[in-house]
Amino acid sequence: MSTKKPVALDVTAKSSFGPAPAMTAPWQLRWQLRFSERRLLLMIGDVIASALAVGIALAIWMYQAHSTLGLEFVLRQLVWFVMLPCLWWLLAAANDFYNLAIASHVWKSLLRMVQISAQLLFTYLLIFFLSPPGSLPRLFIAYYAGTSLVLLGIWRACRLAVIGWSGQRRRVVIVGAGGAGQMIVTALQEEALADYEIVGYVTSSLDEIPSAHQLEGVPYLGLAKELPQIVRRRGVAEIVMAYVNDIPSDAFQGVLAGYEQGANVMPMLMLYEQISGRIPVEHVGENLWAHVLAPPPHVLAHNFFRLAKRLVDVLMSFVVMLLFLLLLPLLALAIKIDSRGPVFYKQTRLGRGGRPFQIIKLRTMRMDAESASGPRWAQRGDPRITRLGRILRRTRLDEIPQIINVLRGEMSIVGPRPERPEFVDMLTTEIPFYRARLVVKPGLTGWAQVRYRYGSSVEDALRKLQYDLYYIRHQSFLLDLLIMFRTVATVVLFKGT
Repeated sequence: MSTKKPVALDVTAKSSFGPAPAMTAPWQLRWQLRFSERRLLLMIGDVIASALAVGIALAIWMYQAHSTLGLEFVLRQLVWFVMLPCLWWLLAAANDFYNLAIASHVWKSLLRMVQISAQLLFTYLLIFFLSPPGSLPRLFIAYYAGTSLVLLGIWRACRLAVIGWSGQRRRVVIVGAGGAGQMIVTALQEEALADYEIVGYVTSSLDEIPSAHQLEGVPYLGLAKELPQIVRRRGVAEIVMAYVNDIPSDAFQGVLAGYEQGANVMPMLMLYEQISGRIPVEHVGENLWAHVLAPPPHVLAHNFFRLAKRLVDVLMSFVVMLLFLLLLPLLALAIKIDSRGPVFYKQTRLGRGGRPFQIIKLRTMRMDAESASGPRWAQRGDPRITRLGRILRRTRLDEIPQIINVLRGEMSIVGPRPERPEFVDMLTTEIPFYRARLVVKPGLTGWAQVRYRYGSSVEDALRKLQYDLYYIRHQSFLLDLLIMFRTVATVVLFKGT
């Protein structure tokens, strides 16, 4: 394999990325918004548009009733100015409406907006029919749905021109050309290309860069010591440090010099987590464990969170149990007719702290499913799964009996899915930090389940671990609520496995 370094490009020359400006004014850097700033701007605009829609809907409602829209009436309806924008935001987040890869396309945004509006209307109608007669307005919500669709559509279409959104992508330089560098490049290209422009990459003078380790599709700009000139001449707003363990001294000094020129410095691990909602554990060595493991919780706040979450688990389990008991006779009969064997199926899984427990599910496989092969992951089109089992898995109905595990305290409604001991032992040797997911109770549903398909390999287990560790680091009531909303959408749309 060749070890010849690539020839550095002239940082003042034109490239496929466009001509390099001779000098970048400070205001140009300021308008290159960060990932979090762009997403926050979207959310603020949506909330304002939704609140305006409430006001217009109230005005139409009063006009239809031949009444005057006065201050006293508006004050009595303040609850709608809070409830409807909050409901919209929850549904938007559950439908990935703040994913910048979607937000950068007008038609994708509009189609997703129609989907969210339909869900909001359905949610309101469900509450309306369950509420006492006359307690909720009927036509008002229809006015709001139509008005919000128009206002949010205008905002999402026009926001491309706001503060140079489409013309001022955030210009970044990658420092390092190893696997971590390629991973952040891939993440930027696949999930944030409309918001980030990769100017190129630089390396340490101590690196030997085989051609196989170059960053695919990204120009080589030279050594890290040239970062100050690159930042000034190419208008770079962000330097992404892709050396995740040992940072060469000249690369570190070059990054500091680039920082002096006004560029923000972002560790690859942090930017990858913000963009993808995952933690790249495969590129974190033991000396960077703090970037993976959740920080020590504040005792009082953590205990309150655990107590409140347990209360929510118990209350929701009782509600789901009552609904499930209505379906159980029909499901049990269908399972018996479809294949011989019991209705329920028990299997050993590992819970919090690595403690084993018996998980309870509706049986979806043949009785002799693992008699010859032993434990193995289910595959797409798995012949061991019964005909009815495929339907139960797609609707996630087979998982509902696990509410008994929730009531016992072995599981939670939201958390990483519990894994079999055999697979945990195997994956612990294959994947770094795998046992870190055992620090919390496993769940009926989780961040990995609503963001990734069913896992059937070590590679899938690694990707799901990235999501699980993100959840453990950021767990909150809001994130749990978002996961539950997405789970409902998965069940309704038959997106299970």
